[in-house]
Amino acid sequence: MVTGRGFQPARRLVDLANAVREDPALPRKALVDLLVRHGEDPEDLTEEAFPPAQAEAVRAAAARMAGVLAETDTDRAARAVNEVLAECGARPRLTRHGGRHPWHLHVDRGEDAGWADWLLASGALALAQIITEYGRATWGECAAPGCSAFYLGTGPGSARRYCSAGCASRARVAAHRRRRRESPRDDAQDGA
Repeated sequence: MVTGRGFQPARRLVDLANAVREDPALPRKALVDLLVRHGEDPEDLTEEAFPPAQAEAVRAAAARMAGVLAETDTDRAARAVNEVLAECGARPRLTRHGGRHPWHLHVDRGEDAGWADWLLASGALALAQIITEYGRATWGECAAPGCSAFYLGTGPGSARRYCSAGCASRARVAAHRRRRRESPRDDAQDGA
């Protein structure tokens, strides 16, 4: 059952890439849970439909797409997205998955395409749409020291640099403390 505002393949891609980056051997069950949270039908993710070999292929696809998410230069990101679309043999088509979902766009090899092919194609299409809509790559890797999580910045305002408000706050506090340590204080001025 699709919930919320419908399919959000870019958010799903970022979440999968982060999960696999954190645990390259992410268990099949964790992959299934993540996909279900992003609107995939649990019936499509049974052991038979999504066996361990498919889970391994999805982990590899998520790792492949992490390389695209790490590319924040828009021209290089666009070329990387085009490479993935070409590898997938991407051809646009509308699908409802047997009537279980609303009509939506797919760019994979068809209903029999594997889960990894689907992830690569849908993720690349989502990133292509973001570049088209915003005129730039709005994703990247968190700039906070010690954090390497990917983020997706499609909201209003300036370009995003952090994966969360917590990382942004920690980075600001650390920078403030560093500046205070590096600039000697003149006690005479403080007493004036």
